[in-house]
Amino acid sequence: MDCPKCQGKMEEISYGRDLVVDRCTHCQGLWFDTGEAEALKGKWMSDALIDTGDPALGRKYNDITKPVRCPRCEAVMIRTNDKRQPHIIYELCEEHGLFFDAGEFKDYKYETFIDKIRDFFAEFRK
Repeated sequence: MDCPKCQGKMEEISYGRDLVVDRCTHCQGLWFDTGEAEALKGKWMSDALIDTGDPALGRKYNDITKPVRCPRCEAVMIRTNDKRQPHIIYELCEEHGLFFDAGEFKDYKYETFIDKIRDFFAEFRK
């Protein structure tokens, strides 16, 4: 499989016996098949084992706004924000999965104190 962002080669990274994520050998972006990111979010040390790329490089690739195609079906993916942490922007194929740039899975996995304060005050704005 080729990386949807930089067209580098993807390598399979295993977490345990059940989960396999694809990581780009060039930009270190991560492809998660549907449900894998959510499953790994709660797993101990999954971010340290899987999201090993440089977040600065990830931010550079996150700024790329050209259409990004799903590595499974070639459809143009939707550029979207995480609902809990809107500063995290990723690409989504509703049928096959999602792509995080380097460093984004670590951010996705750990909601910060600031994220929790924002959510607290958002409740009062409703």
